[in-house]
Amino acid sequence: MRLPPLLALLCACVATFAADRKPNILVILSDDQGYADVGFNGGKAVPTPNLDALAASGVRCTSGYVSHPFCSPTRAGMLTGRYQQRFGHENNPAYNPADALAGLPLTEKLVPQFLKEAGYKTGWIGKWHLGATPAHTPWARGFDQTYGFIGGGHSYSDWNIDLKKEYNVPLTRDGHATTEVPAHLTEAFGQEAAAFIRRNAGAPWMLYLAFNAPHTPHMPTVEREKQFADVKDPVRRKCLAQISLLDDAVGTVTKALAASGQTQDTLIFFFSDNGGTPPSLGADNTPLRGNKGMVYDGGIRVPFVVSWPAQLKAGSTYAQPVSSLDVAATALTLAGAPFPAERKLDGVNLIPFLKGEASGLPHANLFWRTGGGQSYAVRAGNWKLVRNGKQPDELYDLAADIGEANDLASARPEVAARLAAELAAWNQQLVAPLFQSPKGGKAPAKKAKK
Repeated sequence: MRLPPLLALLCACVATFAADRKPNILVILSDDQGYADVGFNGGKAVPTPNLDALAASGVRCTSGYVSHPFCSPTRAGMLTGRYQQRFGHENNPAYNPADALAGLPLTEKLVPQFLKEAGYKTGWIGKWHLGATPAHTPWARGFDQTYGFIGGGHSYSDWNIDLKKEYNVPLTRDGHATTEVPAHLTEAFGQEAAAFIRRNAGAPWMLYLAFNAPHTPHMPTVEREKQFADVKDPVRRKCLAQISLLDDAVGTVTKALAASGQTQDTLIFFFSDNGGTPPSLGADNTPLRGNKGMVYDGGIRVPFVVSWPAQLKAGSTYAQPVSSLDVAATALTLAGAPFPAERKLDGVNLIPFLKGEASGLPHANLFWRTGGGQSYAVRAGNWKLVRNGKQPDELYDLAADIGEANDLASARPEVAARLAAELAAWNQQLVAPLFQSPKGGKAPAKKAKK
């Protein structure tokens, strides 16, 4: 049936407006979550209906990686779109409001700063862990509305505020310390995120929602832990209960999007900041080898979802390697916020790949380095090279050996040599760590590692 001319013009205008609308950007991080500790990756130990629904609404990236195997460096890479080793953020900064060196260097411009210039409202809720001086805080790095804690971890409930104890420091709201002690921090972060979404409906906006669950200390509510009473290991039981609370909080957020009519126009990334902890601390990384802190896939390959109902096919999967570094490039492209040509942007806009409009691989290579050279890895297609200390290089075919059990370095020396050369070329572009993790270790070298 042909529409009347005026009605046809109106429909065309509405369609054009919808196509041209800049999407909201929502980045949700969990903390130390195991690869198998979510239903959409086949996990059965803990129900995650809200995360599973999020995965079902978009694309499950089965080879989703972060740029480092522990907390802070991954966050620095994600918020800049650059390998964090390019600017020396290779370790976890100590919580020290007087240390101007330990944090994401002020020479780096972050995603929210670009997005503000493109007309976005910006918010951060949750865990920061990117420096504690006034100049390093989220409200000084492009976030308009903020709520959370500045250090690398925090108690979840019933803490006594203590300025000197990192896990008991006051929460902050919009740059000011508060005396708030929520009933449970995970629940509070979900509620704050929902309030941000309602408050900024019609923006567009960008929200970085960084949960600290299920990072230790394992402090679920008593009621939620009882739901896992059949789990005999108390550490595992508490970890699963925390993941369940995390899932509830994600549900609070997605319900707020739906109730405010913003689901279709919101691009959501969900992933863990690194691989799960060892089983002794509660995580399950099955079928991957290793855990947090390692460059085997158990330390860097994580539950990873991209959802944008207006543009991405619901219920789809994507098997090619993607990275947390891609968040920045994707967001800036969609917002029409150009990245400085003189800076190296290591991520890519994932949307054409996830929609099937771009062929080939998003990344020819993905690289990792820890501790200024303690360990390395590179993934190229299905091949992965691992180097631990002074041990011989290891080579794995991840298509046939997801658990990295069969070292093929001797059988395929030409592949190992090619990847080693590509790794060396990448390493030439990096600098030495600017600071050490608080647990100590060797002092950082003063010259760039070549």
